[in-house]
Amino acid sequence: MKFLEDIDVKGKVVFLRVDFNVPLDENLKIRDETRIQASLPTIKYLLERGARLVVASHLGRPKGQFNPKMSLKPVAERLRELLPGTNIIMAPDVIGPEVDRLKASLKEGELLLLENVRFYKEETDNDPEFSKKLAQDCQVFVNDAFGSCHRAHASVVGIASYLPEKAAGFLLKKEVEHLSRVTHNPEKPYVAILGGAKIEDKIPVLESLINKADVLLIGGAMAYTFLQAQGKGVGKSIVEEDKLQIAADIMKKAENSGVKLILPLDHVMATAPDSQEIALVADSYPLPDNLMGVDIGPKTIAEYEKYIKSAKTIFWNGPLGIFEVKPFSRGTVEIARAVAESGAFSVVGGGDSIAAIQQAGVADRISHISTGGGASLEYIAYGTLPGIEALK
Repeated sequence: MKFLEDIDVKGKVVFLRVDFNVPLDENLKIRDETRIQASLPTIKYLLERGARLVVASHLGRPKGQFNPKMSLKPVAERLRELLPGTNIIMAPDVIGPEVDRLKASLKEGELLLLENVRFYKEETDNDPEFSKKLAQDCQVFVNDAFGSCHRAHASVVGIASYLPEKAAGFLLKKEVEHLSRVTHNPEKPYVAILGGAKIEDKIPVLESLINKADVLLIGGAMAYTFLQAQGKGVGKSIVEEDKLQIAADIMKKAENSGVKLILPLDHVMATAPDSQEIALVADSYPLPDNLMGVDIGPKTIAEYEKYIKSAKTIFWNGPLGIFEVKPFSRGTVEIARAVAESGAFSVVGGGDSIAAIQQAGVADRISHISTGGGASLEYIAYGTLPGIEALK
């Protein structure tokens, strides 16, 4: 796979895929520009070296329909503020005669931002004709959208077949370098922390980590599916009934591989997810029928911290409780602090985990915060992604 530094872009029309899928408020103002900031080094590098730059991204899920609420116009406005002196043109569409005219008239160091590529169903279908139209009049494809690399879409994968030169941008390069360290030959002991609501989203990564990690620390709602699979009464806690056998199989595989799969020892219980009030902390089964688990308890925090302290490599995805509700955030925040203090090489992925790291005030002490939650999970599960393979 080539990287940005390996290609000469001067005077060439470069198609750059980025991840500008930013949250917008009701007035269509950007609420968080982390993803825009993450791609600026690649954008600046290309502009400074005389590329004629065509930038593409999706925003939200317009499902193949034009939706003005998901337009990239607010991003174009912000780019004009972040790149003063650069001529930034907002395209009226993604493909078509007017877009082709704008591409052809681009000068060196100018930037054309296409409309939301997901306004076309052909984008998510990875339609070859649509890919060819995206590639029209371009000479180079650069992918810097790590968060979309697990999607075999036209602007991520399909377009690569129609352009002679292709390379990874700085953000994609950084993600691959850091995630490789927790995927291929990680330094031991290797501790993986997995939380969130569903086992369903994490089956491939759990099965992959059984072959790589020494310890799996489980939290969040998904822990209750594992506990019920052990025959323990978990009260009103959320359980994926159709995944009980899968949970049992994963625990058996971990045991056979000599991997410690650790489940919570005690539970912060509440009457409902939004109750704002802790009913009790329970450490014996069955858990009360009228209550649900909303966070890991103090015994679990202490046990998990013990493994985290001895780790040389840590991967974390998913909160360990309903951390956005203040009384139920302690477990996730304490674990975030423990990861930061461990001195291990640490990678954190997924929006909620990143929010927890920021809430704990330790973001600057994590080795790598991944910009793509789903993409980082798939990379760890499979060791590569469709968007990365397309660049080879």
